[in-house]
Amino acid sequence: MELRTTFSIPPSERKITYSGKVMFIGSCFATSIGRQFETGHLPVMINPSGTVYNPVSVLNTLDGLAGGRKFTLEDLYNHKGTWISFSHYTDFSSEDPGHLLERINTRSEEAAEFLAGAGFLFVTFGTARVYRWKRTGAIVSNCHKVSASEFDRELLKPGEIVSLWTRVLDRLQSDYPQLRIVFTISPVRHWKDGAHGNQVSKSVLFLAVEELLGHPSRPGYFPAYELLMDDLRDYRFYDEDMLHPSSPAVSYIWDAFSDCYFDNNTRSLWKEISGISKAMSHRLKKSEGESVRKFAVTTIEKIDSLVTRVPGLDLEKEKMYFLSLLES
Repeated sequence: MELRTTFSIPPSERKITYSGKVMFIGSCFATSIGRQFETGHLPVMINPSGTVYNPVSVLNTLDGLAGGRKFTLEDLYNHKGTWISFSHYTDFSSEDPGHLLERINTRSEEAAEFLAGAGFLFVTFGTARVYRWKRTGAIVSNCHKVSASEFDRELLKPGEIVSLWTRVLDRLQSDYPQLRIVFTISPVRHWKDGAHGNQVSKSVLFLAVEELLGHPSRPGYFPAYELLMDDLRDYRFYDEDMLHPSSPAVSYIWDAFSDCYFDNNTRSLWKEISGISKAMSHRLKKSEGESVRKFAVTTIEKIDSLVTRVPGLDLEKEKMYFLSLLES
């Protein structure tokens, strides 16, 4: 008796390799998958403006990168002694506005250069609900704990998202013809909207993305939401908050993702390199004896082999760590 409803995901014709760059922009689920790239040292950039949840904020981030936007003091807001940017996540805040602007603009320049050479852009929408700052009428990426009375809360319509994103897809296709864009809908539940409100919001996103898939640039779609909601479909695959996917769920979705977008060589390399990253995170101790020394020697040999086989792969930090385990 089959107790799950599984489905197959057609493999992508175009593959991700260690010679190509990948950018992730969107909700915290984009960060979860992007970190798997970091673990395997694949060339990746995750949310250059911090986590962004709604389609308008994702769009504004991309517009800023493509247009080379420079942020100035007028783009910042002082809230109780802390300078913030409503175009960025809460990580981008400081008591020193000059320091904050330098950080924002440096990150933007790095991201613009990265995007220009990227082969894939994964866009994850989390919610269709937005907050509009009353003072300017602009939709913000994050409210930064500013009083809710300062904002109007709205639900985007599918047609609004399609209209805005059609323009962005046109621009991306023109400026970055090599770029493959893939949409996903985050499986993270936005419980502040309530059970019904969350479903309405996700439905708006699904309707908009379905129409955008017909764009001439032929964007793709990866069913992250469906894997959790329709395949796993069990609270044991949620974290303690019952809203975010658990580690096993993220691993399950990652396996489906890598099966779709990696060829055998990339998958094999990722397993080797991520194994080294995970071993380093365990923080082995020289006092644990000869077994640790032997493991360190074997791992250093693997690192040397990988660096030779994969041009541009930087495992110097990992190598230095394992060399330190051999010091007397």
